[in-house]
Amino acid sequence: MSQPVIRVEELYKQYRLGLVSTGTLVHDLNRWWYNIRGKDDPYEKITVANNRTQKVVSDYVWALQNVNFEVQQGDVLGIVGRNGAGKSTLLKILSKVTGPTKGQMKIKGRIASLLEVGTGFHPELTGRDNIFLNGAILGMTKAEIKSKFDEIVAFSGVEQYIDTPVKRYSSGMYVRLAFAVAAHLEPEILIVDEVLAVGDAEFQRKCLGKMKDVSSQGRTVLFVSHNMTAVESLCNKAVMMEQGTLSKQGTSAEIVDYYLHSGSFDKRQINFEGLQNAIGNSEVKILSAAIENKSSNDPDEPVDVTSAVDVTFTVVNTSAANRLYVGFDLRSAKGETIFGAGHKFDAPQGKPIEARCHIPADLLNDGHYTIFTYIYTAEMRQLFKQEDVLSFQVKDTEREAGFMGKVNGMVRPKLAWDTKEVQLV
Repeated sequence: MSQPVIRVEELYKQYRLGLVSTGTLVHDLNRWWYNIRGKDDPYEKITVANNRTQKVVSDYVWALQNVNFEVQQGDVLGIVGRNGAGKSTLLKILSKVTGPTKGQMKIKGRIASLLEVGTGFHPELTGRDNIFLNGAILGMTKAEIKSKFDEIVAFSGVEQYIDTPVKRYSSGMYVRLAFAVAAHLEPEILIVDEVLAVGDAEFQRKCLGKMKDVSSQGRTVLFVSHNMTAVESLCNKAVMMEQGTLSKQGTSAEIVDYYLHSGSFDKRQINFEGLQNAIGNSEVKILSAAIENKSSNDPDEPVDVTSAVDVTFTVVNTSAANRLYVGFDLRSAKGETIFGAGHKFDAPQGKPIEARCHIPADLLNDGHYTIFTYIYTAEMRQLFKQEDVLSFQVKDTEREAGFMGKVNGMVRPKLAWDTKEVQLV
């Protein structure tokens, strides 16, 4: 029988909003005074659950609350949940990037973590130098890195640029090299956050194949992803995170089905008042985004397959560039990319620009869809990306009588057909 390599017991993580530290000197002294008297932390009573859809009424939030689970040796555990559910916080605690507020975890074996693109890379160093630097950070010896160097480079696919400073790499090249180093560490436990979304389809297949190889060798993998197809195919077990709590555990098929049918997927419009509240960063802001159903103004009515759809973004360029590339991937509820679309345009600094993409009628199939947005400069330097910016549902109301289920395929275009009689030879 396999042994548990990870045991998490009553794990809590508390954050104080708006501050770099967890509190002030007064708060720390107050906590200390309560602690030496054997009383509970006074600030736990005013801490609220982590619900990003509601305005908080407290300075404190629980990023994680009472999380309990075990991972057996050789398991591939998928961790799913919507943005802000606590997935990345959990992985950071397991990777010992940050500590828990309460509770404990027991880990048996060496851990390799890939939590963010290029973590541990120095931009001024070459890819070759960063392999040795990142490998050392992850616990590899110099001899071990040398013996696996050629294999790491070949897997990453950046041989031509291995002696180029990584500050000149694209985000995709960054993640290729970072994953290659982590995957070849041969850890007992491999932790992978949602970084594979940066790579192209060919590299994602290589990564999934590598993680299957790692698990087949008796090692353990923790995998966070919004791609439900990848979770279902790669993982034998999964857990669902909701508002900082672990709401359900089971097989990957059970959890994926639960995830896809929990809550509402519709989020057809977002608007922000002013640049300070808009999503983005110091180089670009998204003031608003919307899915426009061209056949109905009712926001509660699903989009009909016979209706055209417009996807709009209002962006403000605050970078040094004067042209932007705004694009999006249309994804299924399982996270599969249906198609991508993008457009380059002039974007004077500080001026709101509306970018609109028209999706024709009779193209999308019955189902739920989400929008993954990304913004680049015209030279394709990444400025910003965001998962699940918008979401909507498409319904097929023109099915033939007696037809059950939806039309096969990811799309269902209305194609022209011709029929005619022919003579038998």
